[in-house]
Amino acid sequence: MMTRTPLSVLDLSPVPDNKTPKEAFENSKQLIQHTEKLGYNRYWVAEHHNMPSIASSATSVLIGYLAGHSSTIRVGSGGVMLPNHSPLVVAEQFGTLATMYPDRIDLGLGRAPGTDYMTSRALRRDAHTAAERFPDDVQELLQYLGDDNLPIKAHPGHGTHVPVYLLGSSTFSAQLAAMLGLPFAFASHFAPGELHNALRLYRERFQPSVYLDKPYTMVTVNGIVADTNEEAEFLSTTLKLKFLSIIRGRSGSSTAPVESMDHIWNEHEKLHVTNTLTYSFVGDKEKVANELEAFHAKTQFDELIVSADVYDQEKRRNSYTLLSELWK
Repeated sequence: MMTRTPLSVLDLSPVPDNKTPKEAFENSKQLIQHTEKLGYNRYWVAEHHNMPSIASSATSVLIGYLAGHSSTIRVGSGGVMLPNHSPLVVAEQFGTLATMYPDRIDLGLGRAPGTDYMTSRALRRDAHTAAERFPDDVQELLQYLGDDNLPIKAHPGHGTHVPVYLLGSSTFSAQLAAMLGLPFAFASHFAPGELHNALRLYRERFQPSVYLDKPYTMVTVNGIVADTNEEAEFLSTTLKLKFLSIIRGRSGSSTAPVESMDHIWNEHEKLHVTNTLTYSFVGDKEKVANELEAFHAKTQFDELIVSADVYDQEKRRNSYTLLSELWK
């Protein structure tokens, strides 16, 4: 049953129009405290760069802040973009977090740079080669977090066994997660196309490991729940405006919702945004419950991660409240 399935949060720590990153961090602090009380399983933040509307670029630092302002909920990365970093540095950062907050830290890893090409070069000059090295870098990182007696050790990090999750929006990371016996999370909230293929390949090719004895699938979706379908649709225009801004080559800022999108986008743009946001569950509790039940029946996910990009922070928290209620 879906009701026995863990429910988690993805937060990009969005910076609303005319607000500051400091205010975005305060919003995230309030949201993790709110969702912790509601019984959510984990709270992930994602690495992005050169995007003024997203404040989670220094992901490990933000995780420390959020873990320090909560007590039981798991906190982690959804994810750290490994091509941007040395595996040793990531092991040290997350080993430090795991030492500060035992049994609460997750390390989700992505293969994309999380930014544009020029910025990826500024982050790590050989961006293309770094992406090709992703499988080797993942295994190196796993060694640093394990008990292997390596000539180079992560301090802290060595022996912490921080749980590692592979994230993906294609079948590549699904197959790598299967080969390494790691849990797999699919980013269907913005890349719906390969969801079913990725889950199928992961399950078919999964090899039991010291980390997992059977496949564990996590699926990220957009979820906006309100008291009425009309209000939820209104709130969802913030998300639509963000993706419209992205396809127009802008930063994708978090803006106030609008009554209608009809005068803002053309038919081609509407189709593009609608397809991108295929796995968005928007409505009142009854509508979203029915749609999520059908979605679970098709995908059989083991855990659902929900991103609620709502401009009004009180309504954002309320969306997670209503979602937790329908889940139970």
